[in-house]
Amino acid sequence: MASKQSTVDYILDQVTNAGEVSVRKMFGEYALYCDGKVVALVCDDTLYVKITEQGKVFVGDSYKEGHAYEGAKVSMVINEDKIEDREWLTELIHITAENLPLPKPKKKKV
Repeated sequence: MASKQSTVDYILDQVTNAGEVSVRKMFGEYALYCDGKVVALVCDDTLYVKITEQGKVFVGDSYKEGHAYEGAKVSMVINEDKIEDREWLTELIHITAENLPLPKPKKKKV
């Protein structure tokens, strides 16, 4: 089941102050970018945030682990109550972006 655009728009609105945020639709689901890094996925209207040590410290027991899709790495599954907490979610996305490496540059085709 694909995520609803309204869910993605709501999450994007909640984290607008985390940095330069955007989403990209991929296979009916969405990747959430912050400062040029993929920090989360929205799949089946559920928010999956990439796990970083600093993010785990910030979140504490406020999440469970899950897979956004079959074969995906484990992510933090963020519940609806935490998504509604704009300041908390913004901070988590900001911390995650700060602690992920920059994406590898794409090789030029010859």
